[in-house]
Order: sequence, then structure tokens, then C-alpha cells
Amino acid sequence: MKILYITPKINNEGGVARVLSEKTSYLITNLGYQVGIITQNDGNNPLFFDFNEKINLFDIKLKGNIFSFIYSYKKQIETVIKNFKPDCIVITDNGLKGFLFNYFVKTTIPVYIEIHGSKFNFQKERKKNTFNNIIFKLHVFLRQKGIKKFSKAIFLSEESKSEWEINKYEIIPNSSWIKTQEFSSCEHKKVICIARNSYEKGLDRLLPVWKKVTDKNPDWELLLYSEKEGYFDLDNLILKNDLSKNVRILNFEKNILNSYLESSIYLMTSRDEGMPMVLIEAMSVGLPIIAFDCPIGPKSLIENNVNGFLVKDNDLEDFAHKIIQLIDDIDLRKEFGKNSKLLSRKYNSDDVLSKWKTFFEHIEV
Repeated sequence: MKILYITPKINNEGGVARVLSEKTSYLITNLGYQVGIITQNDGNNPLFFDFNEKINLFDIKLKGNIFSFIYSYKKQIETVIKNFKPDCIVITDNGLKGFLFNYFVKTTIPVYIEIHGSKFNFQKERKKNTFNNIIFKLHVFLRQKGIKKFSKAIFLSEESKSEWEINKYEIIPNSSWIKTQEFSSCEHKKVICIARNSYEKGLDRLLPVWKKVTDKNPDWELLLYSEKEGYFDLDNLILKNDLSKNVRILNFEKNILNSYLESSIYLMTSRDEGMPMVLIEAMSVGLPIIAFDCPIGPKSLIENNVNGFLVKDNDLEDFAHKIIQLIDDIDLRKEFGKNSKLLSRKYNSDDVLSKWKTFFEHIEV
């Protein structure tokens, strides 16, 4: 079996890159498949996560206006398909060009799409005016139209599937790469958040929330793994909220396990998600988790009042209240952490990867 993945980038710290690293290694090492990945990395080195050295990497460059961009996309991908000769293609690009792949590239090979975000994702703040509303509705319309052209769509959860009108689909969740017998004691005066500095990750909501928490709990610290250069000016937000003593901005780490273990609560203030790898990771080490009930993802992982709190989207006051509740009640933290460990078992990597094995075995080549 030869599988060709098409994804925007694998040289970043994102969840899709982590998932592809684990999944493709399994396909090569355990099943003997050949794997190729088309990227738009602008150079494949250095890669953040470890990818199997047997993977065929094809890095394409896309520039120019919309017409030259699409033409270049079509030609470069068709060249890779012709030379690599895959048995199937899997798109993990949830941008418009990913959804419209079958309109640009004509092939008889089965083409699948993995959905790693909300149908209603918008990657920058959308000012509510007539023009922006039209653009947003057009994006959603084209995604819905495009998804029906694939051999199948693969969703991470039932919640994700519920956003779409489609008959041909599979549901295969993300899995946890963490395999450890160490768990957080939930006794450290630290909370943790790992998120790209992008609009949808909502770090502009996190820091005002944390300000409300530290006003009552000045001895607690937020470990924020992100990049200072991004959508938001994090230094300015920290200064504005007087948080210089209560927030540490840290570089992303490939092996983040120790930071999870040294924390007591995981926080997520995203505006939308897919199936957040960071929540699965946090659950795997026994952390209680708090997230906004955004579309989609947190609801699939958080059982409210069981392993954490699911907060009404954009209710910053209640989000802060829930953090303070866990800070004040160590027994509740530990109970939620214990439940997180139990709930994380359904995302065991062996079980999830076996579902991918079954999926690919049923493809007619």
C-alpha cells in the first residue's frame, strides 16, 4: 500500500503534525506501507517532531495571485502523483484548497479528507459587517460542497460529524502518544496551556481570565507554551493585565511530559478546535481540564463536573470562577485528574491506530 498525505506544514508544533508523525511511523514500521507527504513547509528542515526516515517528502512552493497559485498547486501535485503512484490520497489540509482539491486535481485514485477543525472555523477576527458575513458564508458553502466530492471524510468525533451533511464517512479519533505510569499529583501551584499564538486559540481571552484568578491567588503561575510573535502581542497583554510575575511564556517542546506532570490544571480558551491533542495529552497524565464549550472538540473530551469544566463560550467570569474553584479544592482537583486518566484510555494509541489499519485494509487498490 502506498499512501500520499497532503498537508500544509509538518515543520511546526501543531497537533496535525504530531498526529501525522505518530500515524505514518506506525504505517511504515508496523504495516510495511510506503508513505509520501506533500507539504508547503518552504523547506522540510528542521522538522519539529520525529518523522520516519523512510517517508518520501515532497515540498511544494505556492506563490502569486489566486490563478497562478491554483495552477501551481494543481501542476505540482499532479507531478508528485504521477511519480509516486499512490494507492490512495489523504488530505489533512482544512483550508479551502484542501476542501476543493477534487475540483483542481483530477485523479481516479481514492481521495479522503481528515477533518481537524470546525466547519465554521475562521482564522482571524471577523468584523460583523455585510462583506465579511458574505465571505464567511461563502467559505462554509465551499467547504460543504467540497467535502462531498471525497471518497470519504474522516471525522475525529460524532460532534464533528454533526456539523456536516455527508453520507460517506468514518469516525477515528486522535490518540495519545504519551505512554507513562507517571501522573500529576495535582499539588503544584501551576496551570498549563499549550497553544499557537493564533486567533482561534484565544490567548487574548486566557490572560484576562488568569488576571482574575491571580487577584485572589497571587502564588499561582501560568505556564504558557506559545510564540510571542503571532496574532496577539502577548507581552503587551501580560503588561496590560499586570501578570509579569504570574505568567511564563515558554518555547514549544517536543517532549512536554515533565511540564504536564509539574502542573495541576490544564486550561484551553480556544474559539474553535478539532479534537485537541493537548487535552488528550493532559488527560493522559491525570490533569483536570477547563475549556470553553467552543465548536468543536472540548465537548468530546470533557465530561462536565467529572474530569473538568466545560464553560459557556466567552464567559470569562465563569471560566475564572471554575479555575478558582479547583485551586481552592485540592480533593476535587485530584478527583477530576483521576477521572481524566480513566477517560483517556479510549484514546490509547494502539486502539486508534488499529482503526486506521482496518480503514486502509478496506481500500480497493
